[in-house]
Amino acid sequence: MKRIDLERGDAALRANADLKLTVIMTVYNQEKYLARALDYLLEQKNQQFKLLVIDDGSTDSTAEIAASYPDRFQAFDLVSKANEGVAAARNLGLDMVDTPYFIFHDGDDWVEPDYTDYFIKAFDRHPDDDMVTCGYYVDQAGKPSVPITKPVEGELTRLEAVLKVLGSAHSPVKGYTWNKCYKTQLVRCLHLRFNEDLDLMEDQVFNIDYLMQTEGCYYSSVPLYHYWQRTDSAVHTVSWDHFWSIVGANISIYKSIFSHLRQKALSKRPQTQEYQGSYVRERIKDDHQS
Repeated sequence: MKRIDLERGDAALRANADLKLTVIMTVYNQEKYLARALDYLLEQKNQQFKLLVIDDGSTDSTAEIAASYPDRFQAFDLVSKANEGVAAARNLGLDMVDTPYFIFHDGDDWVEPDYTDYFIKAFDRHPDDDMVTCGYYVDQAGKPSVPITKPVEGELTRLEAVLKVLGSAHSPVKGYTWNKCYKTQLVRCLHLRFNEDLDLMEDQVFNIDYLMQTEGCYYSSVPLYHYWQRTDSAVHTVSWDHFWSIVGANISIYKSIFSHLRQKALSKRPQTQEYQGSYVRERIKDDHQS
């Protein structure tokens, strides 16, 4: 696969060269948890990041809580919009990113102090990898934090990364966006977006689309993110809308995979045809000369 040229960059990225990472936090009615999420981000060892909070039309005090934090961060933007769902909020975040890398953060979760530092340094150490992932804890009320797997790390090929995104419940990668860091220019060159028609698994679809068009993934299962499992969250409620969203997401995922495999096969075909044509021409020439 031909690598996309990222050397030129755009004006916004060059203007914000002192910051390496944007943390995109989309929130909706999370007044119970938002202060915890923001307080843990204030404890980051590496402050070379911008926090972009997108309030997706909250009807509680979420926006007011977020608005009390800007002066405490090196770079902080708060955007309020009409409620359209998490995919639309994330797409707005993609449009506003002005740093080389970005990651997502849910408003009811929290992170370890090394979270931002890990992603910034990982891309410095592995510049040819287009995605970096970390491990995570699963947290529930009244229970201790549970790391999802044993410590492992390494570089993954496209196929290996895709399999881990689609993997078991104990995969250190999975399909979430909050434990993955992306290259801004790649997303823009590839015109990647979140599918706003999906209520669930839009993050997994985005990750597969990204991986199938990029090269290399560095991962570590060292847990740096705390995934707060709530019984009232969308992923733990059952409805026909969610069922059809899951069906649609899986169709999109495998369509993306098969589309890439087809393009890869077609890219090899002209060489084979040219070789076969040349071989036939030589045989005809030899027959006429004999």
